[in-house]
Amino acid sequence: MTEIIIFLEDIDPVVFFGTNNSLLDKIRSFFPKIKILARGNEIKCMGEEAEIAVFAEKFNELLEYYQKFHRLDEQDIEKYFFDAEHMKSASNGEFEQVIVFGTSGKPVRARTVNQLQLVNDYKTNDLIFAEGPAGTGKTYTAIALAVRALKDREVKKIILTRPAVEAGERLGFLPGDMKEKLDPYLQPLYDALHDMLPAKKLETWIEDGTVQIAPLAFMRGRTLENAFVILDEAQNATISQLKMFLTRMGVSSKFIITGDTTQIDLPRKTDSGLLQAMSILTNIDGISIIKFDESDIVRHKLVKRIVRAYDKVEKDKLK
Repeated sequence: MTEIIIFLEDIDPVVFFGTNNSLLDKIRSFFPKIKILARGNEIKCMGEEAEIAVFAEKFNELLEYYQKFHRLDEQDIEKYFFDAEHMKSASNGEFEQVIVFGTSGKPVRARTVNQLQLVNDYKTNDLIFAEGPAGTGKTYTAIALAVRALKDREVKKIILTRPAVEAGERLGFLPGDMKEKLDPYLQPLYDALHDMLPAKKLETWIEDGTVQIAPLAFMRGRTLENAFVILDEAQNATISQLKMFLTRMGVSSKFIITGDTTQIDLPRKTDSGLLQAMSILTNIDGISIIKFDESDIVRHKLVKRIVRAYDKVEKDKLK
């Protein structure tokens, strides 16, 4: 049994659900196996995961339609969103790889071969390296797995970290307190979390330490137990930093390390701890190394072409 909560942001539920919930009842009629409860600006849905995934996918399209055209009636629901082909999606296995449901109920799923490998390797490995170009969904998939693990009580906390190499981990010249100085470097992690957790829930979890976001230097001396730990941008961790990080691993913890070895910002590329770790930690039981490539890029179509162009330049240098 899967349960999700969808939040209606900047939408009048009275208008959206119709007079006496007539439109909501229409939606319910297409999903008789799902329990759908509406309270204020929230919708709680309970049912089998495959059917919940179909519902969430179509409901989000419904929200987008409403926000675009500012109208909704029963004919709209029937004509644009709940056709027979979409209703057969669950039985066809189209939604089997849902990792977690986001704040709007939208399913977050593995969308490429290597993202799927990351999801599958997580089941049998406690340490995973995911290396590859920007836009391949390495970090996003890892954070989705972390949120799911926390919700399923597989771990007690999520810890996300990055090396603040762009500022040399010397942030005194930037205005504000330490948090204000560091947040720009950690913002991509916050962005992914906001996609998957309601703002109030995320704020509460950050305040009580259930979710921790900090630069890599702050990991020194800690033992990370019962935690899902993600090191992002690991190509910019030095050899000593990455060794320090790996030895923080405690009981009942999961570590995922992501990075792109073509974007090393260290003075010397050979100082990258990610390069060394991926070469010496191969063929060790419990450790998985996944190489993402341009076929995994899920951003704008131009990103693939950009990555391909830069790869060509690097290969030409080696000739």
